[in-house]
Amino acid sequence: MAIEMKVPPVGESITEVTVGSWHKKEGDSVKRDEVLCELESDKASFEFPAEADGVLHIMAQEGDVLPIGAVLCTIDAVGTSNGAAPAPKVEAPVAPKPVEQPAAPQPEAAKPEPAPQPAPAPAATSASQVIEMKVPPVGESITEVTIASWNKKEGDQVALDEVLCELESDKATFELPSEAAGTLRIVAEAGATLAIGAVICKIEVGAAAAQPASQPAAPAPQPAAQPAAAQAADGYAANHPSPVAAKILAEKGIDPKEVNGTGIGGRIMKDDAVKAEKPAQAAPAPQPAAAPAPKPAPAPVASAPASGGDNRGQHRERMSSLRKTIARRLVAVKNETAMLTTFNEVDMKPIMDLRAKYKDKFKEKHAVGLGFMSFFAKAICVALQEFPAVNAMIDGDSIVFNDFCDISIAVSTERGLVVPVIRNAESRDFAGIEKEIVRLAGLARDNKLTIEQMTGGTFTITNGGTFGSMLSTPIINAPQSAILGMHNIVERPVVVNGEIVIRPIMYVALSYDHRIIDGKDSVSFLVRVKQLLEDPARLLLGV
Repeated sequence: MAIEMKVPPVGESITEVTVGSWHKKEGDSVKRDEVLCELESDKASFEFPAEADGVLHIMAQEGDVLPIGAVLCTIDAVGTSNGAAPAPKVEAPVAPKPVEQPAAPQPEAAKPEPAPQPAPAPAATSASQVIEMKVPPVGESITEVTIASWNKKEGDQVALDEVLCELESDKATFELPSEAAGTLRIVAEAGATLAIGAVICKIEVGAAAAQPASQPAAPAPQPAAQPAAAQAADGYAANHPSPVAAKILAEKGIDPKEVNGTGIGGRIMKDDAVKAEKPAQAAPAPQPAAAPAPKPAPAPVASAPASGGDNRGQHRERMSSLRKTIARRLVAVKNETAMLTTFNEVDMKPIMDLRAKYKDKFKEKHAVGLGFMSFFAKAICVALQEFPAVNAMIDGDSIVFNDFCDISIAVSTERGLVVPVIRNAESRDFAGIEKEIVRLAGLARDNKLTIEQMTGGTFTITNGGTFGSMLSTPIINAPQSAILGMHNIVERPVVVNGEIVIRPIMYVALSYDHRIIDGKDSVSFLVRVKQLLEDPARLLLGV
């Protein structure tokens, strides 16, 4: 029986995919869940596993663009000796005999039945006890996730609620716990991008107990399984890394051909790439042996690139889900908002003097340092309450005004820029803001932020000054309407009370959506922030 393998739904806005590379060839024997090919959409690449054991017939070639639901290939299903063979043998004698002679055939049919009955029984029970683990919903706007790494291996015994793998969305990283105790069967490998609801793995409940019982009854199929194992050892995906593994190997400068993969079909997994080491000592050994053989001919060839001077090597990396989402959102903001930026400068001497005077006592009492961010957050909260349009956002034909200040703080991590939110910053004191900043920044750098901790902000602060930026025009964090950019502090000559003095000056930039924030409000908001920062007593007195 031929099974049609169709392009699966991979996201709301994706209507077609491109066939990447086939891991199997026309007429090859394939096993269930074995990766057949790679599919590419405009958002991600993902692997396409087989739905059954059988013989592969390819319908679409590499490079073909197919709509969702189109047939990629067919599989001529092949029955096993445990399930398919005994079934017709029992049905053939039973069907005609009960119709003609209901009494006489019963003892005859009972004779062949005792032998086949034990074989189908375990197969039926194991099939009924397979639990499919699917990608859970992780947020309103998230339609797909990427498998970051597996904590367990194929065939491992897992316990209920044991963490199986880590999943990454474009906003956060989270763990996937097991829904039952049993044997793990991995469907999607590390680096694969899956839609919400797609099957990640399967748990065979009680499979370990069923295996010893089936071994004496199935000595014949074991030789048939050995060629399949041999094929896996030969590796239909040998030296083919997952996207995550490819990135790691590229950073290390290691050729995938030099790495032995432990994944299905010899595929190189993340753990293989992490453990792989560049064979620095093995490489020079063959070189001297090869040099004497070819005479002096290779010497001029080697000197030609050397005379060119610079190393002109290149390498290619797939964009992560987070990076693709950041890129998409930034372009959307530029295209969909009337973004404008206004600038001002802040004399940081009053704040620096205040910090120098009280920072030790502050840390001794509150067990946290007194940084610049808490001053900016408090000043912004006061200004937002005086200029509510800056704290608002557009929703269709309406403007939503917020009576609270949920301040988003941009944090740079190895995966990219994330923006955790300080809830109700207007009601927190300096110590409360500093503690929350430290907590959220730590979660961000450990990839432990949840979706809830990064959504719902009403205004964003970004500090490019930590990297030495003097001036910039930050891009709005949609659907918010404004963002404040902090920059580095540089001593500059300024005029104070008619005299030229040297003061630590910081340039600040406010990017805002001109559709709902007028120039007067934006400039007045930034001037108010400047006043509060240059006279911190105003923050304490509320004036």
